[in-house]
Amino acid sequence: MDISASVKKIAADALTASRLLSRSPTSEKNEVLTRMAEELLRSRDRILSANQRDVAAAREKGLSAAMIDRLTLQDATLAAMARGLREVAALPDPVGKVTSMWRRPNGLLVGRMRIPLGVIGIIYESRPNVTVDASALCLKSGNAVILRGGSEAIHSNLAIAFVLQEVLQKSPLPDHAIQVIPFTDREAVSILLTLDEQIDLIIPRGGEELIRAVVSQSKIPVIKHYKGVCHIFVDASADLDMAVNICANAKVQRPGVCNALETLLVHEDIAGAFLPKAAERLEKDGVRLRGCDITRKILKNIDAATEEDWFAEYLDLILAVRVVASIDEAIAHIEKYGSLHTESILTKDYANAQRFLNEVNSSTVLANASTRFSDGFELGLGAEIGISTTKLHAYGPMGLEELTTSKFIIYGDGQVRT
Repeated sequence: MDISASVKKIAADALTASRLLSRSPTSEKNEVLTRMAEELLRSRDRILSANQRDVAAAREKGLSAAMIDRLTLQDATLAAMARGLREVAALPDPVGKVTSMWRRPNGLLVGRMRIPLGVIGIIYESRPNVTVDASALCLKSGNAVILRGGSEAIHSNLAIAFVLQEVLQKSPLPDHAIQVIPFTDREAVSILLTLDEQIDLIIPRGGEELIRAVVSQSKIPVIKHYKGVCHIFVDASADLDMAVNICANAKVQRPGVCNALETLLVHEDIAGAFLPKAAERLEKDGVRLRGCDITRKILKNIDAATEEDWFAEYLDLILAVRVVASIDEAIAHIEKYGSLHTESILTKDYANAQRFLNEVNSSTVLANASTRFSDGFELGLGAEIGISTTKLHAYGPMGLEELTTSKFIIYGDGQVRT
């Protein structure tokens, strides 16, 4: 069977599986997810061995440090994936939930019930943990999933998928609820994106180039975010020690991910006190700073920031720094240069915190916390299938509820329309 026929068969099997899975009881889904967590840990050696092959090949090809970081699995990563499966199993099942009910003047009782989307295609680069997170969330929300990872993670993804599919085959749930496209050819993606009669939604996860390519080709609705240009604004009343710690965490803990800090905005009233403290900590962690003219008068040995730096998603230990005159200027900067991903304000001023939360329209907005919390697992979603900066139909980290839609249900007792 050629690639085209294979991908079409995968999609047809997924459609059949989605219809069966949408009727599956919560107890069966939870039991399968729990068993998947157990088997994932039991299969540690097989999975890590496959991952080591991928990482070695990635280094030979000269992939970026950020890509290799996302690709690498360790015991802690496997433990986190298993924990995510158990947490998803413990979450309330959104399928069948009636979210509202009202009675019309003619006596009809009208309600809205949550239902699965159907078949979801995930196209992703590097991160093998997406194979688990996406499978868990789709299974629990009653959706069949088709996974197409990048060639750099093919052995890792197939090893993980094999474990998940073995559990499915021994369960009452449909075997094809989770499928991985085993081909690394780009033709497989091109074919997948045309199958709008079988697939209901595409979610790409990866770099801006991948996401734009998917959007340009797809006949299927796409949930996307192009990049994460995340900001922290250090307000005049901020606790400076706390601000230094938060900024270092947001930039350094994992610089190659989309919720890492890329631009630091600092109120001019505290720039002289804050920036030297922040620079000492950040430079100790290997961060290279690029600053505006005012910043460079305070930090004399850093590079000048250009207009392109304000738009940049570095995914590296580089940070753009700008001094602003007010919260208004900080918000205006975010509106101009931001990517609707994640922004945070550090302040003791309650009114400023509320104003920032209300007026900044990014998909996740925080007060006095690191941008790294813009993550489905950290926000209590069990895991996330992606982060959307598209306001229809989901916005921000996507969990179970964002993988469902709603239908109208109506109870009558003989009404006819006049």
